[in-house]
Amino acid sequence: MAIANTRLTTTGLTTVYTSSGNNAITTIIVCNTGTVDLTDETVRASDLDLYLVPSSASATEATRIISKLTIPAGETVFFSEERVVLSTGDTVQAQASSTGGVGGLLTITVSTLPV
Repeated sequence: MAIANTRLTTTGLTTVYTSSGNNAITTIIVCNTGTVDLTDETVRASDLDLYLVPSSASATEATRIISKLTIPAGETVFFSEERVVLSTGDTVQAQASSTGGVGGLLTITVSTLPV
C-alpha cells in the first residue's frame, strides 16, 4: 500500500498523486485543520475541488469529480466506497478555496494499492 499526502493551497491545483503502473485508489481523506469557531462553523471552512486526470488530459470540468464540497474547520471527509484504477501517468489533483474570507487549511491523503 502507498500513501501520498500534501497540504492544498488556494493558489492553484496541486497534484496529490501520480500513478506509476496500475494502481487502485482505496481511500481519499481530506481534513480541514483550521481552528474551529464554536459560534460560526463557516469561519475557516474551505471548499474542495477534486480531479481524476488521465495522463493524456489536464484538469478541466470534464475530469472534475468533486466540485466545491464545503469542509468546515476541524472536519474530516473520507471517500472510500468506490475504487478507481489509475494507469501510469494518471493523476489525482485537488484545489482548496476559501468559502468566505479566511479559509481553513486542507490536507489530503490518497491511499493506493498496485493492481
